Amino acid sequence: KGWRYWGYFQAAPGTTTWNYALTGPAGSTPKDGSVEGWKYSFSSDTVDTGNPTLKPNFKAICASTPAQAGLIRVAVVVDFGLRAIAPTGENVQATLRQCVSAKPGTNGLEILNKVVPVRTSSSGFVCGLNNFPAKECSTEITTPKSLLKK
Repeated sequence: KGWRYWGYFQAAPGTTTWNYALTGPAGSTPKDGSVEGWKYSFSSDTVDTGNPTLKPNFKAICASTPAQAGLIRVAVVVDFGLRAIAPTGENVQATLRQCVSAKPGTNGLEILNKVVPVRTSSSGFVCGLNNFPAKECSTEITTPKSLLKK
């Protein structure tokens, strides 16, 4: 068994490698040129579906968003994960990428809310993005056969 959940990833300005976030989005304040990544993930003792499939590329995502005085730009990637881990009856959405302009000091959750509707638990855990999944929050499931090593 393992867990399906929204994983939070970050790439510092000028880098093209994802790092798993060590703090939640409400406690993170991205800098100008950062990339924030979200992936609907599955993790168990033997399987981890990993980073968002798109590499963090601030220049490509924010190319058509001009810099504005007094605001920072942060690129956001939302990867809805693999069909194999989607809740029954729910469809995996296409990966989103968007450039967000915000005041310096805006936290990662506020930036994410500018891209998609966010559903959180009472403790602040991110449960759903853009109504996916519709109801559950970090649910334990049997490892899908397609993810087991052959």
